[in-house]
Amino acid sequence: MKLNLIEWSSAFLFLGFTISASAQTPSDAIMMSNGQICLFAVYSHDSWDEYWEGTLLRSNGNVGTLTRQTITPGFALGLGDKLNVIATLPWVKTESSGGYIAGESGIQDWGLWLKGTALSLFPGPGNLTLHATAGIMGPASNYSEDYGPYSLGLGCLDFSMRGILQYRLDMGAYLRGYAAYQLRGNATIERDYYYTTHGVYSEEVNMPDAITYGVVLGSYLFNNSLRIELSYEGLNTQGGFDIRRQDVGFPSNQMNNTRVGGFAQYFLGNTGLGFIASAGQVLTGRNVGKSTMFSGGITYQFGLWKEKAPEETTE
Repeated sequence: MKLNLIEWSSAFLFLGFTISASAQTPSDAIMMSNGQICLFAVYSHDSWDEYWEGTLLRSNGNVGTLTRQTITPGFALGLGDKLNVIATLPWVKTESSGGYIAGESGIQDWGLWLKGTALSLFPGPGNLTLHATAGIMGPASNYSEDYGPYSLGLGCLDFSMRGILQYRLDMGAYLRGYAAYQLRGNATIERDYYYTTHGVYSEEVNMPDAITYGVVLGSYLFNNSLRIELSYEGLNTQGGFDIRRQDVGFPSNQMNNTRVGGFAQYFLGNTGLGFIASAGQVLTGRNVGKSTMFSGGITYQFGLWKEKAPEETTE
């Protein structure tokens, strides 16, 4: 019996949404100061009972409601005031309420990013900043990427370059926009023949590149102890193909979507502790699930080393 399934990797494709922490993410404009580190752990839950088969929104009784749970530990570290490093290693579990197919669980993809400040100006009543982020992600375990929609990830290396532009008013409100290009390597599946729009005799799958983008409106409140955001984000793969009627999803499917989200973060005084919560909803899509997402987590920030004081000079 063929199941009409879809590959859905929201945590992999929108990692910046799911690991929002007091340190920073690959797509925000926050920079840790030199020697400061933020440890974080975030739990995310997303589920869908409808998905787009190409442009057709439909349900599937053999899947029912598909649920993806993710626990993402990581850190962000300041290597100087203008260069930061971010690392993550998520654990993912997938399962569905219908049918007889078991889900999958395990470590998903390691991620490493470098983010730098390219420009910082003070025009008018605020601060205009430009940041650039370079990152790489790849499989951290031998999961099956050819197991949609239960696969933990896409099973390929993903190199990304991201530009981030933000204007923050002195009173705390800010507007941020970002765009990224993701250059993907090939995925390797456990069979030597597959069909896309034509038959391919190979275990190597040519993965389409992707463009992600987003606009965020946010503000710091109550003497910067609370941060809130509203976001609109999108993903467009640069190629791929639609899921065929009554067929199984595949890693190199075209996967596009847009979604809205909300985020809140509370800093607990000067303790270094912070708490975060977020929610999101996919609005439009192509070969993805119409997913609803929730997440919450804890962060802890402290100094690993102190910046050296400037040496005194005598004439």
